[in-house]
Amino acid sequence: MLHRRPGNQGGLVARLQEQAPTAVNRLGDAVAGVGIVPAYQPIVALPDGVTVGYEALARWPSLDDPRPQAVFEYAAEHGGLDGLDQSCITAGVDVALRNDLAPGTMLLVNCEPTSTYVGPDDDQVLASGRDRLRVTFEFTERSLLAHPQALLRKLARIRADGFSIALDDVGAHPDSLAMLDVVRPDIIKLDLALVQSDPSRDQARTLSAVLAHHERTGAVILAEGIENDHHLEQALALGADLGQGYKYGRARSLEEHGDAAPWSMPRERNVVAVDSQSPFDLASRLLEPRTARKRTLLAFSRHIESQARHAADPPMLMTALQRATYFTPRTRMNYQAMAAELPLVAVFGEDLPDDLGHGVRGVPLASDDPLRLEWTVVILGPHTASALIARERDTPEAWVADGDRRFDVVMTHDRSLVTMCVRSLLDRMC
Repeated sequence: MLHRRPGNQGGLVARLQEQAPTAVNRLGDAVAGVGIVPAYQPIVALPDGVTVGYEALARWPSLDDPRPQAVFEYAAEHGGLDGLDQSCITAGVDVALRNDLAPGTMLLVNCEPTSTYVGPDDDQVLASGRDRLRVTFEFTERSLLAHPQALLRKLARIRADGFSIALDDVGAHPDSLAMLDVVRPDIIKLDLALVQSDPSRDQARTLSAVLAHHERTGAVILAEGIENDHHLEQALALGADLGQGYKYGRARSLEEHGDAAPWSMPRERNVVAVDSQSPFDLASRLLEPRTARKRTLLAFSRHIESQARHAADPPMLMTALQRATYFTPRTRMNYQAMAAELPLVAVFGEDLPDDLGHGVRGVPLASDDPLRLEWTVVILGPHTASALIARERDTPEAWVADGDRRFDVVMTHDRSLVTMCVRSLLDRMC
C-alpha cells in the first residue's frame, strides 16, 4: 500500500497553489524533511491474522498532514524527489529500531523506482535496520518503465545489499504484469480492487499471471485492502499468504500496535542481475546459433510481432534493427499501432531519434555498441516469452541481394533467457 503517488496526479500542486499559498509552503517544508512522522500499518499472516510486520507510511502531522501524493508531486516538480524519498526511508527504519521491534520483524519501506539509492554503506540507520529487521523495499508499479536503466541498476544494488523487494498494487496497471519477470519481486502486493470484488474477466487474467509467476519463482502474495471476512475469504482464494487492511489495523504509531511475531519468508532466490552484454552474446553462450538468410528472419520477426499483437496479456516488445534506415514506413505504422496496446514498444538502432511517434520509444545506439550488428525481436509478458536473436555475418552487403544477407541466429522461448535479453535491452534505455 503506497504512501504516495508521484508524477501525474492531475495537478494536485497546481490546485493547492490556487487555494492557499500556505499549503504550498507546507509542501516545501515536507519535501525538505520537516516534520516526518512515520505511521505503521500491520502486515499479518493469513489466515490467522497474526501480525508479522509493518509497512512504514510517511505522515506530516505538524504540517496539517498534507496529502502524501501532493508532497511527492511537489518534490518531483522541484527536484527534491531523491532527498524526500531517502528521508522517508530513513525515518521509517529509524523509528522502528527505536521502538525495539523484535529481530527479524518484516518492515516494508516505500521507494520510488528511479530515485537515487543510498545504501547501508552510506546510511548507518539503514545498515542497522538490515542487521536487525527484515527490511523490504516496496516499489510502486507506476512509472516502472519511465527510466528502465535506473530501475534495473537500483534493483541490483538493493539486492546486492541483502534487502528484499516488494512490488505494490500489482493489477492496477499493465506495466506491473509485464515487468514481473524483470523485477522478480519477493513479495507481490495485490491491488485492493482484486481483493474487494469478485474478479472480472480482466482481473482473472491478472490473477492468472500473478499465480503463474508465484509458481515459477516462489514470490509471496500479499493481499491489500482486507476490511472484512468476505475480503479475507477472497484473499485466501487468490493464494495470499500475507494480508493488510483495516480488518487488522490502520496506520498509526508503533506504540499503539502490539508485538509482531516472527515469520519466515521462503528462501530468497530472486536475484536480479544486469548484464551489459548484447542479447546475441548472452544467447549464444547457451544455445548453438544457426545460419539463416534475411528473408527467413523477416518471417520469424513478423510471427513474434503477431504474437505480441494478439496476446491476452500485453507483453513488452523490443526490436533492434541495426540502422534507422531499416525502420521502414510499414514497420513504423505497425509499431505505432502496437504501442497503443502494449506497455512498452522500443526500437534500437544507429541514428534513431528518441521519439518514433505515437508511443514508440527510439533508442539510438553508440558506435561501439555490439547491438548495432544484431537483429533482435523479443517479447516478454505474463504468459509470453519469445525471442529472435541474430547477428549479421561479415559478408559485405554489396556482394549479395538484401534478402540473401546471412545471419547467425538463435530462436528461443526459454523465459529465463528471454528475460536476460530483455534486461540487456532495458539497460540501454536511460
